[in-house]
Amino acid sequence: MNIYFDNASTTPLLDEVKEKMKSVIDEVYGNPSSIHRQGRQAKIIVENARKIVAECIGASTGEIFFTSGATEANNMALLCSIRDLGVKHVISATTEHHCITHTLDYIKSNSLAKVTLLPVDTSGHIDYNQLSAILEQSREKCLISLMHVNNEIGTMHDVNRIAEIAQENQALFNLDSSQSMGKYPIDVNDTNISFLCGSAHKFHGPKGVGFIYIKNENMIQTLMHGGDQERGLRSGTENIYGIAGMAEALQISVRDQEENRQHIKGLKDKFLQLVQSELEDIKINGSDTHGAYNIISLSFPKTEKSDLLMMNLDIAGICASAGSACSSGVENASHVLEAIGHDPERKAVRFSFSKFNTLEEIEQTIESLKKITPAKSIA
Repeated sequence: MNIYFDNASTTPLLDEVKEKMKSVIDEVYGNPSSIHRQGRQAKIIVENARKIVAECIGASTGEIFFTSGATEANNMALLCSIRDLGVKHVISATTEHHCITHTLDYIKSNSLAKVTLLPVDTSGHIDYNQLSAILEQSREKCLISLMHVNNEIGTMHDVNRIAEIAQENQALFNLDSSQSMGKYPIDVNDTNISFLCGSAHKFHGPKGVGFIYIKNENMIQTLMHGGDQERGLRSGTENIYGIAGMAEALQISVRDQEENRQHIKGLKDKFLQLVQSELEDIKINGSDTHGAYNIISLSFPKTEKSDLLMMNLDIAGICASAGSACSSGVENASHVLEAIGHDPERKAVRFSFSKFNTLEEIEQTIESLKKITPAKSIA
């Protein structure tokens, strides 16, 4: 048995994406910067992909730049907005991904800008009134940097409300959409977003490729110097295979968004129903009302077997996660769980679902959990 419930870490490639990438690998081997036929073919692949990504989020093609992933994109947004756009104060939250929090640590330690981290409540939500108050009191140019969906507990920030607060206070807004891209509608024409970052492997595309949307009025300078690719913003020969695969994956994910949502939400709802009816003393980490439909973080009671919970799930053929998968494979204490006040004596496990999961896998997982964690007794 092999059940993959770790889709917030990475997702399997769609068959259509594999075919698209294979065709590009087989037929297009030129450098997009070359002016000969093979180079022009490669350039066409890149620009067609740019057009697709732009259309999927309501942007213009000139506002889309390809990167190695959301980590690079978020670094660009934070560091370059300070260097090039006059940002003196960055406001984020304690539960952000490490690509944000570690970059903010660097910014703070090098005195590049003031950094404010908003606390969250026990569900992982920020206080929007507090955000407004901080911006109103600040006399410096500010950048808000927040994720749409938390990668560990699934709590969702209200993007429209944050964008309105940013606009009211003439602040920039960087949205990390890593966990929401392809799953929720995003239209940068309707929302005051300055920067938006995405990563292909989160929506059934290849690893090692992503993009950043940069609103035209907020154009920054390059972070990496070299051959002036990506219109001088991101040097380095383009990963045309990855870029083609990402565009294909995003186009399909957006096309099938509602169908996928209904299927995955049905799986999550059934999973929670069985957890609550079959298992003892299980708590939900994060928000059960404002949470992503594909992510659920559960808190298990401390027992003789709880320290081995992840290992036993793995032995049972079930891939889940103790939190983020961005710590070199080491199971460290989660800053997200600490921020929401999770009891360190309890064991947190994240289950995240995709279009490829089935009801049968949900039922098999519950049966496995009943063997390794306290099950409810039959009265």
